[in-house]
Amino acid sequence: MFSKRKFSRHKTKFQWLIAISAVLAIVLCMAFNAAPQAETQALTLKTITEEVSLPLPSPTLDTNESFWQLEQVRQDDTLQTLLRRMNIRDDEAIKFLLLSPDAHALNTQLLPGHIVEIKSNILGKLLYLEYELDEENILVAGLTNTGYVIATKKLLLESQQVLKSAVIRDTLFGATDDAGIPDQIAIQIADILSSEIDFYQDLRPGDRFHVIYEAFYNAGEMMKTGNVLAVEFVNNGQTYQAIHYGDASGKYAYYTPEGKSLHKTFLRSPLEYTRISSSFSAGRYHPILQRIRAHQGVDMAAPTGTRVKAAGDGIVAFMGRKGGYGNVLVLSHPNGVSTVYGHLSRFSDAIRKGDTVNQGDIIGYVGMTGMATGPHLHYEFLVNGSHRDPMKITLPTSAPMDGNFKTAFHAQSIQLMAKLALLKQRAQLAAYPAPQLTH
Repeated sequence: MFSKRKFSRHKTKFQWLIAISAVLAIVLCMAFNAAPQAETQALTLKTITEEVSLPLPSPTLDTNESFWQLEQVRQDDTLQTLLRRMNIRDDEAIKFLLLSPDAHALNTQLLPGHIVEIKSNILGKLLYLEYELDEENILVAGLTNTGYVIATKKLLLESQQVLKSAVIRDTLFGATDDAGIPDQIAIQIADILSSEIDFYQDLRPGDRFHVIYEAFYNAGEMMKTGNVLAVEFVNNGQTYQAIHYGDASGKYAYYTPEGKSLHKTFLRSPLEYTRISSSFSAGRYHPILQRIRAHQGVDMAAPTGTRVKAAGDGIVAFMGRKGGYGNVLVLSHPNGVSTVYGHLSRFSDAIRKGDTVNQGDIIGYVGMTGMATGPHLHYEFLVNGSHRDPMKITLPTSAPMDGNFKTAFHAQSIQLMAKLALLKQRAQLAAYPAPQLTH
């Protein structure tokens, strides 16, 4: 135990230590505050970034996520190969589409070039399928709460008038390709003017035409073309015009702007005009006889198998083999007219001697039978037994337009001719660009 005195001595010593410590603390604070701050201010903080690897979450598949695909049908495609190419692994859907009578077109009418559109999930389950049957109809199959259903839908088509101009460089199809005009319209132009122009032999580089035709669209995409509504064709300096007109019964024909029928009792050329045959040209040199022969008709070069049409209404007077003509067919027409079609590869199966045929009916196919070394049609036109040049003879026209329709026709003709005039003006401006300004 400490004595009271000893405790007092220690207490006094402790008090002195506290006092000295306090004095030293005050002195240090004063010294710190009085020191320059340069070194302190020069200090900067440095951030250190270190990449730390963290474990990734386990991947999960969202089977509710779906996506669309478009695929074009290929040659020899089946429904199974098509869906496999589109990564469909849905046995239930494939079985339904194979067995459903309503899906018959998918199994028997998969046409190369047609489009199939599907919706599926990430596991390859088919949710929706759409197949283009033709220009107006689509086949639709879809998954519902009760299973798969299938139906045929009609496309909603919007009609528009299309105006185009083109210049002939070699063939009609070459010109329409350059102008973006569909083949169906090129064929119509050739048919409409077939009594005025031989599109196999009469076309010249620099010939030009302007055409107005119908086109039908769905969602901005052209699905099909309709009728040529108006056309003007300049061939070798001669202008030909045609206006489409249909009556209340739905029958239509083509007329000049003045209302004169363009339908002639005979076609100028009996050959069906196609893209392939248009590249052929007829000549008068006879390779077997080795001379330029005096023609009693015309030779029209065309690929073997090109369809030959009856030039006019008539009766089959002869069909068979005959000397240098090879397979030949003769038609007898009213008013003492007859037409001859030689070197055919074969005759139409639909006709026999004595049958009645109508203008445009298929009567045979181009070949090289008889005295011929290349495929062509030998065509003759006779009046009362005398040969006439079928390319130059004036062909009789059909009956004139019914007077009851003339007022409506002329109103339509004026509108279409005004559009053709604007189209020609636009084509002329495009052919002669504005001159460049010089400074």
